Amino acid sequence: MRTVLLVCHANTCRSVMAHVLLEKMLDERHARSRVLVRSGGIANHARDGMIPSLDARIVLREDGIHLSEDAEAHLIVTMTGQQKEMLAVYEEARGRPIFTLKELAGEEGDIHDPFQQGEDRYRACRDEIKRCLTKSVDRLLATLSG
Repeated sequence: MRTVLLVCHANTCRSVMAHVLLEKMLDERHARSRVLVRSGGIANHARDGMIPSLDARIVLREDGIHLSEDAEAHLIVTMTGQQKEMLAVYEEARGRPIFTLKELAGEEGDIHDPFQQGEDRYRACRDEIKRCLTKSVDRLLATLSG
């Protein structure tokens, strides 16, 4: 089994939404048995198991996804270029492919943090993540296979 790690700042908004959206897409492709999806945060205060924000839960529920309350990875996907640069200095990340989500989708730019900006901003962020994942899921699976 191959592992993909999705990273944002605190692991409460973007990476959590990307995590469950990617799992849903992998389920639809019957690829979930081949790929373990994890999420984490790069900030000092981030930690695994951090409670996802209420707004992230609300907008994901609209897609039928209900969130429940370190990871060694074969592929690391960050939400911003800055997070990619920060991860590149970690010993654990050396030699592993690291992309921003937009890079993986063949685009430029970052997925901006919707933290404390209300449901509309979370909804827009969810939709942007979903769009980028839809464009990149084949490349993601190919990268994990190769």
